[in-house]
Amino acid sequence: MASGSVTVDRAEYEAMREELDRLRAQLDAGREKIQTMSAEVVDTNPYSRLMALQKMGIVENYQRIREFTVAVVGVGGVGSVAAEMLTRCGVGRLLLFDYDKVELANMNRLFFQPHQAGLSKVAAAVATLRKINPDVEFADYNYNITTTDNFSHFMQILRTGSKSGGPVDLVLSCVDNFEARMAVNMACNELGQTWFESGVSEQAVSGHIQFIKPGATACFACAPPLLVAEGLDEKALKKPGVCAASLPTTMAIVAGFLVQNTLKYLLGFGEVSAYLGYSALNDFFPTMMLKANPACDDSNCRKLSEIHRSTFVEPPSSQPESTAEVVHETNEWGIEILPDESKDEACKPSNGVASGLKYAYLAQSVHDNHSPQPPGVPTSDSAGPSLDELMSQMKSL
Repeated sequence: MASGSVTVDRAEYEAMREELDRLRAQLDAGREKIQTMSAEVVDTNPYSRLMALQKMGIVENYQRIREFTVAVVGVGGVGSVAAEMLTRCGVGRLLLFDYDKVELANMNRLFFQPHQAGLSKVAAAVATLRKINPDVEFADYNYNITTTDNFSHFMQILRTGSKSGGPVDLVLSCVDNFEARMAVNMACNELGQTWFESGVSEQAVSGHIQFIKPGATACFACAPPLLVAEGLDEKALKKPGVCAASLPTTMAIVAGFLVQNTLKYLLGFGEVSAYLGYSALNDFFPTMMLKANPACDDSNCRKLSEIHRSTFVEPPSSQPESTAEVVHETNEWGIEILPDESKDEACKPSNGVASGLKYAYLAQSVHDNHSPQPPGVPTSDSAGPSLDELMSQMKSL
């Protein structure tokens, strides 16, 4: 027998192989599917902390999350993290679009792992996400949406890709180039599809999200970046041998903002941000509202904006509530509120006292020539013998 060799009994070998196969199958299978979300607080319930939002009154009905279909376009630094967050939140159906492959150069970001290098991003993402939450339905599309044929299929999926066979509920654009952003913008304007645009700068220290509802808000083409407005090729701006920087922190922050507003939009709580930016250099978070551009290059945007302007009705201003008299059953401290018509001198501002207040007693003026004395003690102004007379009386005793 060669030095260093190990002899293993065949039966023991078969038992070890069966155990290994069982562990692999268990790892691939993940947990069993859960038919109904439960608020039961037990260690085995993956939804207990999400359902707590409902108990605390933040969300009226969290289980509605299972009814929604969200399309994520671009499964990179922002899109992959956003997809994982939505999966953990239990969204009903998730559609993933990307044509790139996982590279070791992507390992500075979150989500993807080294052993997935060489796989398509959408396939690798679905394999990971399905293990995290098998209750979510997944569909992956490994193609470039900017080509003519793929764009038509992309629009068809947005039109019919929901759980009910109708339009998706929301589109999240997490792409990293202007051409793909314009493709998403064109498709959503044509379909009247609500979507979020997002991005991180090439310097990796700033990012943003933008809520876009065709006709009601500015689309991506209404106020395009200077590069797009001037018709330049963004590839010409890249320097040879220099790649775009990327920080997992910035991308995770932008993904968090994106999914947070997605949940608010779908579940109807809080206020959805129209535009939210982030600058990591000074922790600045600008917000703004972008109105549609009447001269937008996209004809569908102009058409929908005109319809919106003609049908939009300004909500009525809130009327002031009636000031009914408040009646208290008990008044332990004897507090009295004087009516407006009885404005005596005590209620007028005096010596810095606010209107409606008065002193309980008045202190002696500091400008008096004498200080107050205790009762029974004569003052210098009191009638009586002088000091010399009192001294004479003392000596005669």
